[in-house]
Amino acid sequence: MNPERQEAYLKLIERVLTCPSGQEPEVLSCCSDLIDAGFVQMLIEISASMAREGDEDTANFLVQLARLLGKSLGLSPDLMPAG
Repeated sequence: MNPERQEAYLKLIERVLTCPSGQEPEVLSCCSDLIDAGFVQMLIEISASMAREGDEDTANFLVQLARLLGKSLGLSPDLMPAG
């Protein structure tokens, strides 16, 4: 993954986490070009980092988002976060 795309993923995740509750779909739809398997993988990585830091709520939110987006993208279940 190129550094520019990775940075764009991180900025989008930050926007999703800081937007008013309920506006996440709007934030994601305005950046639909970034919604791909790489973004789902980045969500998983960031959620793991948040869990290690003790921020379980954010970690769980990101895992749920990764699952939802992964399913809508038709990603293989083995690429999806577990339980």
